Amino acid sequence: MPSNFGRAGLIPLRAGELERQLSGMNSERMAPPRGLRCTKATMILTSFFALSGCADAIVNATSTMDGGADDALNGDALGSTTLGGDGARGNAGGDTGSAGTAGSDAPTGADGSEAGGVSAGDSGTDGARSDGGSTSVSQNCTNPSYVLPLNPSNPQDGVTLSGFYVDTDTWNAAHYPVSQTMYICNYNNWYVIANMNNNTNDGAVKTYPNVHRDFNAPMINSFSTFSSSFAHTAPHVGIYEYAYDIWLNGVASSGSTEVMIWTDNYYQVPSGSPLETVTFDSESYKVYKSGSYIAYVETTNVTSGTVNLLSFFNHIIAKGWIPPTSTVGAVDYGIEIVSTNSADATFQVNSFSLTTN
Repeated sequence: MPSNFGRAGLIPLRAGELERQLSGMNSERMAPPRGLRCTKATMILTSFFALSGCADAIVNATSTMDGGADDALNGDALGSTTLGGDGARGNAGGDTGSAGTAGSDAPTGADGSEAGGVSAGDSGTDGARSDGGSTSVSQNCTNPSYVLPLNPSNPQDGVTLSGFYVDTDTWNAAHYPVSQTMYICNYNNWYVIANMNNNTNDGAVKTYPNVHRDFNAPMINSFSTFSSSFAHTAPHVGIYEYAYDIWLNGVASSGSTEVMIWTDNYYQVPSGSPLETVTFDSESYKVYKSGSYIAYVETTNVTSGTVNLLSFFNHIIAKGWIPPTSTVGAVDYGIEIVSTNSADATFQVNSFSLTTN
């Protein structure tokens, strides 16, 4: 996002909620409504549907260091502040099952190199729910079930799989020369091939391809565990970051708080000022804040691990930035892409799970 867009002080409007009862099959091609964004740091108007989802189980935090974090920048100049973006949201699935088959409307897209992937592990034990499980086995996504090219008429084009929405999220692509195609094997096994640049030097995020689950506002203090695992493979070219984008007390609505956790940063700069450095489960993060936007940026990039999200929520509550009665609106994981230096680049998500209790 350009530096004059700003993540602080955003007051988006949520159009209403639709709870979908999911049954029978395990995938559905969705066409969520489109959102509207202002070009200054005052307002986002977003129209979308949200589905409820809650889960249960426990996972311990681990991480793998990224040896490529210090690669040299290839070409692009970074704007003074490069900011992430989250457009109008697609539909996520509910707690049980998922809606009907994709039908014949999944388009075919451009060819591209195949990404590594991960198959979901078993669900949680002793009545706890684990969306995607805590154990994954690496595999290649050699036969994507869905290929989604950039859809100018629906920036939130995507697919619901096992209660998660895999979202192209090309919310800002219309304003720049952008190409992006998403290849989906499963909600935890997908990749995009993107091509864009930062020739305007404004540092604008153009797309945020992601997987997410929307929640029906459970209170944070109702959870004893709230964690997520991830693994990804990054191209180390241009400007981007892999990040969680989490909404508390609503989703992109008046009074909501956006919390980002940057796991792998390649020449991006978060909005706001650095306030402190905190450590959760042996991982260190710089904390940035600007209004209702909070970013935790890993001091050393990681490409896989499990993040205890509850630790972040409790830290925000302890700082007095949100009340103790705060609720969870949505959890996303994906890539905010600013530039690929005008060359095709592949961004892979090899594993993802969300675990609560």
